[in-house]
Amino acid sequence: MPAPTNSYRIIIDENPRSYVSEAYRTLRTNIEFSAISGRIQTIVVTSPEPSEGKSTTIVNLATAFAQEGKNVLIIDADLRKPTVHNYFSKSNRIGLSSLLAGQHALQQCIVDTHIDNLSLLCSGPIPPNPAEMLASNQMEQLLTDLKEKYDVILLDCPPALAVTDAQVLATKSDGVLFVLNCGRVKRDIAKKALERLGRVNARVLGVVLNNKERRKRDTSYYYYYGSESSK
Repeated sequence: MPAPTNSYRIIIDENPRSYVSEAYRTLRTNIEFSAISGRIQTIVVTSPEPSEGKSTTIVNLATAFAQEGKNVLIIDADLRKPTVHNYFSKSNRIGLSSLLAGQHALQQCIVDTHIDNLSLLCSGPIPPNPAEMLASNQMEQLLTDLKEKYDVILLDCPPALAVTDAQVLATKSDGVLFVLNCGRVKRDIAKKALERLGRVNARVLGVVLNNKERRKRDTSYYYYYGSESSK
């Protein structure tokens, strides 16, 4: 799907009737239909490399779920280069890292956004041991507790080839959404990233293609979505 011109725009909120917004709603619907064999509540969003559009995807997809009336939480689990707080003009002074370190309570770290039904857990200060934090029992217990309160939890993770964080969280989630920058990422790079996720038996829900050139004969749907077996 084409990327908004402004990196921090939530286009589905600003312009809900645009073809890009419709693509996000269709992505939401396809994820919901894929849950027939079991509930999909926690979703990791990652990409092979940086600047593929994963944060834009997660924010707009979360908004699509919230607009449907679901109680949604975004967790910025990119403890190395967080960006999600910028979309909502929130401070990143406290968040997931300070929560896992026991410095703040959950109610202090989760903030409301200007979008109804959508809350945010920022990443917090960059810690010296991100992978260890995400692999901790505290993180697993946090997700268990949050699933009691939220219908959908979306986790923004670092690129899968850069560090192991996405693999770690994939083992704790119901599925992974894989974001690719169309025309930029090389096939072998994308394949290698998927192989890394496969090593931890991650359930890949689908692949989102960002920045696909729009042609007049194209429909509004600018992403590929399919099961892992169809790749």
